[in-house]
Order: sequence, then C-alpha cells, then structure tokens
Amino acid sequence: MLYDWLRNIDFAYPLAFGLFALVPLMIFWYRKKYDSRLATVRVSSAEAFNTPSAKTYFRHIPFILRVLAIAALIMALARPQKRNDQQQTVGEGIDIVLCMDVSGSMGSRDILPSRMEVAKEVAEEFVRSRPVDRIGLVIFSGESFTQCPITTDRNTLIRQIQTLESRRFLKDGTVIGEGLATAVDRLSESKAKSRVIILLTDGKEDAPDTRLIDPVTALEIAKSHQVKVYAIGMGAIPSNIVEITGNAPPQRNAAMDFIDEDLLRRIANETGGKYFRAKDKEGLQNIYKQIDQLERSKVEITSYKRYRELFLPFVFAALGFLLIEIILRFTWLKKFP
Repeated sequence: MLYDWLRNIDFAYPLAFGLFALVPLMIFWYRKKYDSRLATVRVSSAEAFNTPSAKTYFRHIPFILRVLAIAALIMALARPQKRNDQQQTVGEGIDIVLCMDVSGSMGSRDILPSRMEVAKEVAEEFVRSRPVDRIGLVIFSGESFTQCPITTDRNTLIRQIQTLESRRFLKDGTVIGEGLATAVDRLSESKAKSRVIILLTDGKEDAPDTRLIDPVTALEIAKSHQVKVYAIGMGAIPSNIVEITGNAPPQRNAAMDFIDEDLLRRIANETGGKYFRAKDKEGLQNIYKQIDQLERSKVEITSYKRYRELFLPFVFAALGFLLIEIILRFTWLKKFP
C-alpha cells in the first residue's frame, strides 16, 4: 500500500532527503550519552534493586518519538506532491468515412487470421491515431449500410468496427458503387475543409438485380461533392498474372483476377486520391500510415500539470510525535535527579 502511494508521488525538493544522514548521528549521540549515565562501578549488593519495570522497558520511547518527528519533518521539507497530468486536444479535423467490403470473400484466410480480421484491426489502429477527426463507417456486400455516422465518439466507432463480420445481415455480392455512394452521402452535409473516403474491397463489382447505383455513377457523385477517395485492393493473391498458351494471345487468369484494379485506380485518380494494393497485414498498415500522412489534421495539444501538496500530514505527524514525547517525559517517564 505504501509502495503504491509513493509510486504516484513526486518530491519538489528531493535534496532534502540528505538530512536523513542526521539520524545515524542522533542515534550515536544518544547511545554515547546514555552509556555515560551508567555507573562505572558495580556493587554486588545493589543487584537486588535492579528489578525490571515497565519504565525500564519503555525508557527509549521518547528518543524514538523524536527520531520519528525528525524523519516526518524531513519528508515535509522534501515537499511531496501528487501530480495530475491532463491534456486538451483541439484542432481542425477532417471528416473521414471508412467504406469497407464485408462480402463473404473477406473471410478468406490468405491473410491470417482472415482478411476481415486484419482489416478491422488496422482500421481500429487508424481511428485511434486521429484524435480530432470525425470518422464514420459504411459497409457493403450485396447492398450498403451505414454502420456508424461520422462522429468524434471513438469508443462507439471502434466497437462498431470490432463487431463487423462478413456476410452478416447484408445480401451476398459486391456493390462497390452503392458502398461509395452511401459513403459520399454521409459526407454530403459536412462543413469540413477536407472530406475523405477510404474504400477497401477485395473484389470487383458483383451486383444483384436490386442494384441502384453503379460504380461510375458513384464516382461522378463523389466528384460533384468534392470528396477524395483512397482506394485499397486487399488480397494476398496477385491480380496481374498473365497466362500464355502456345500462339494464343495473352490472357489473364480469371481465378487470379479478383480485384478490379482499373476501376479502383480510376475512382482514386479522378477524385484526387490514390490507389493502394494490400497483400498482407504489414502492407495494409503501411497504406493507412501513408493515408495518415497525406491527410494530416491541424492538431494542437496543450498539456496541464496540476499538483496537490501532501506535506501537511507529515508536519502534523511530526508535531504529534513531539507532543507525545513531551507528555511522556514530564509524566510517566519523568526522571528525578
């Protein structure tokens, strides 16, 4: 308990602890003075009068109390303080929407433990690194859905990211256009100086018959609202493998060509953003770091240090020890010449 208390205490004048060197000197002086009071000649017939009493056992108590009083005063002179550090963060933030693909393919384990789990973990790290931005979350598979409106409530947003699962509640498929359009809609009323969408997908447009907005239309909507899009294609399998068979013209391997990089690159370039390819967790982390550097917020952090003085208890303790010593010296432990 004492260790936990001292661990949170600072001392304004730690050099005062050097005064503890006086304590051994006091003990030496007291011992020498006490020995000088003892008789130098022992008489055997006086042994019968050396019967121990309570006063004999407690005769050193006043000196012990005085040492404790000196120790308490030294602690008070060191000026113990309890420090409380506070930070106030202000700045001009950016409105950002994370637009994440949650289709069934995001459960693939080519990036362990899965594409979805890695995407969630890295997105959470990104959210924690943006202290003054408003951030929202839009998800899509065969349809799109606003999981969390743009907000400054980091804890709520992070909880929403952590609960994401592939193919949950939404229809199967991949509607990149509708996901992008929904994300733009979340930013349509934004007054921020910069509005950004981070679009992450591991596939190409695979829309059901109920699709309302195609990717090209969504791109035009983003451009009209001056929203910048950073597009990320996620997956460990390369998408640029070309098969050559005999004299036949080169053909892409359909099994490998699972990301529409041309579409994602077009969306990013025409909105002023950038296209990235994430083949593993480290790559995705680096991509988010690059985006973090490209879209810096103006942040001002003011630190406050508040101190609460704790020397008074030691002063009162010292006075208490001295008072008890005086009372004992002039009452129960009083000496007679």
